[in-house]
Order: sequence, then C-alpha cells, then structure tokens
Amino acid sequence: MDTLLEQSPLSAGTLYRLLSGSVCPRPIAWVATQDKHGNANLAPFSFFNVASIDPPILAFSPLLDGSAQPKDTLRNLAEVDECVVHIGTEGLVDALNTTSASLPRGEDEFTLAGLEKAAMPGVRVPRIAAAPVAFGCKLVDVVRFGDRPLAGSLVLAQVVAIHIDDALWDGRHVDMEALQPIGRLAGSDYVRITDRFAIERPS
Repeated sequence: MDTLLEQSPLSAGTLYRLLSGSVCPRPIAWVATQDKHGNANLAPFSFFNVASIDPPILAFSPLLDGSAQPKDTLRNLAEVDECVVHIGTEGLVDALNTTSASLPRGEDEFTLAGLEKAAMPGVRVPRIAAAPVAFGCKLVDVVRFGDRPLAGSLVLAQVVAIHIDDALWDGRHVDMEALQPIGRLAGSDYVRITDRFAIERPS
C-alpha cells in the first residue's frame, strides 16, 4: 500500500493503529504529576524517549482523548510544572496497566494501583516508592500539535533529580537484567528484553 495523505487521508484511528504498530517497541514513561490542590496523578505513555543529554531532557507525548479533551497529566502540568518520570518495568507491569484506566479528575491512581508514594528530591510531585528508576523533572515546554481527537502534545521536561536503586547502577552501566524494562507494541501487546544482540558501531 502506498498512500499520499494529502490525497487520501486516513482516519485518526487508522493512523494510530498503523503508527503504533510500526514504530515499536517503545519504552514506557510512567509519569506522576499533581494538581494545584496536591492531588496526584499517575499515567503511562509509550510515545516517550530521551531528547537531550546536556541539559538532560525527556520527551513524552500525551494524546487528546476521543472527545479531544486533554488528559489529567497535561492539565496538571499547566498547574504544577513538575513531574516524575518512571521507567516501566516488568515487576510493576500490573500496577502500570491499572493506572492506564480513565478516572475522574482528582482521583489518585497511586491509590487505585496500591502504590506507595515517596518524596522525590527537587520536585513537589511524589515518586513511586517501589519503582527502581525515577527522574524528577521540571517542565521546559509543551508543543501542541492540534485540537482534534488523538492530537498529541510533546512534553519536554528537564531532569533535575534521579533516583536509581543501588543494585542497578555501578557508576557506568545500568543492569538490564535487574531493571527488566518493558516496551509497548500495538494493542494489548508488550515486549520484554529477554533476547538481545550487540553490533559494534563504526568508528
């Protein structure tokens, strides 16, 4: 199939299935935010990656819902310009999946998933106590790509604090076997890192 979108536009639902099924596996940002009243929110996003090292910037993209309404993550960032980005891991995948549910604004996904909160240095937003890696971030910018259903907003957040379990980090390498990160494919499918190979980069 060859499609020129200007001539033969695809529906948002078709584009979502095509893009999310092709651009994979994708790492998962498990993002904690809070509103101006201190109510915490926790949600996973698989449109996620590192955008810069110096300064350290993470990027993730919440989509507007089917009614073109923003998710609580975006609403909260407009009120409190901080977040904590956790890495989705196999050991917490059930809780991560639970927090993908749509709750009324102000309800706490930490509580829903039975997750304990811990203080994150440098930000007001709590981290997941059981998460092995967490990045405390200050909002840099939000680039909005439209106001139609499934339009994305690119959130750029600067890392100001890092939590990583001592067993995972030797000062040079993150232990992948201990971290057990997971990635998203399409639909309900996830991927583990149990099969890996290495290729040396050219000089």
